[in-house]
Amino acid sequence: MTAPLLVQRPSKALLIGLVVSGVIALAVLAVMLFSGGPVGFGLSALLAVAPLPVLLAAVLSLDRLEPEPKLNLAFAFAWGAGVAIVAAIALTLVGQQLFARAGYGSAVVEDVGSVVLAPVIEEALKGSALLLLLRRRAEIDGLTDGIVYASMAGLGFAAVENVGYYLLAFGENGAGAAMQLFVVRGLIDPLGHPIYTSMIGLGVAYALTRRGAARYAAIPLGYLAAVFLHGLWNGSATTGSLSWLGGAYLVIMVALVILIVVTVVERRQLVARMGYYLPAYQQTGLITDADVRMLTTLTARKAARKWARGAGLGRAMGDYQQAATELTLLHLRAERQGVHPQRFAMERDQFLAAMANARRW
Repeated sequence: MTAPLLVQRPSKALLIGLVVSGVIALAVLAVMLFSGGPVGFGLSALLAVAPLPVLLAAVLSLDRLEPEPKLNLAFAFAWGAGVAIVAAIALTLVGQQLFARAGYGSAVVEDVGSVVLAPVIEEALKGSALLLLLRRRAEIDGLTDGIVYASMAGLGFAAVENVGYYLLAFGENGAGAAMQLFVVRGLIDPLGHPIYTSMIGLGVAYALTRRGAARYAAIPLGYLAAVFLHGLWNGSATTGSLSWLGGAYLVIMVALVILIVVTVVERRQLVARMGYYLPAYQQTGLITDADVRMLTTLTARKAARKWARGAGLGRAMGDYQQAATELTLLHLRAERQGVHPQRFAMERDQFLAAMANARRW
């Protein structure tokens, strides 16, 4: 067994949040089951879950260079599927009631709920998962981490929300209507919620990984971008116009491309910085010129893991690469934000110990 990397112990608050959110999500699904019946619920749940493995794999693939703790990812997903969706429904209904009491007609109230209230409320609640993770700020090392956590919250929210939409369509017009809705929500625009909330993830991650007071302005800017994209899609959907819907879809796809470019550029920058920081540790005997060449290209890292698996050393190679990556991220945090010298030395030595143990195997 290789030595474990330096990780924070799971906080009680995080565990409680995960359990509470999970229970709420299950309660929501139970209510849907009893209200919609086993047939309608079964079909709706199947349609909602069908694209989920592919979507989760796509999101997690962004983070394969330095994987986030599974507990944190599970919390973000459960928060979106539980607390966020229940609170969003309740607050949106309250907001619509206020507009109804003000004398607005049902059509206006419905449109306001969909185009204004839902984006404002839902993005605030999904994005709050990242704010709750701020106490685990050492885990957010770059913009990619913010995108990943936000996407997990968005996927959790979308999964449960889609069950409700499919169930409603099934109850009104049968299985055919549910399948037609699945084409739009599950095939054409399955990444809507993750993309919207990723704007908040970018803002939070930028604020955590940069210096200066102005960096905190990125959080409200990210939230406004999320609300804009969400409202744009909902607004175009209410018009019933294919041109408006197509235009909104194009804007959202541009946002997706930007997110992908951010993760690719950041990954390449991180790999390149390894070539800058790691040679300083050659005197320890833990890193050679060959190791540096292996660690500083994604192709070489993949080839090294493949070779190690064939030799029965896949776990050791994976731990070695991850420890080297974490060591580089430690230097980047110190460069961007500053790290107390004592803590820097402690974390550095633990990563070096993990690398030494992995090399022994």
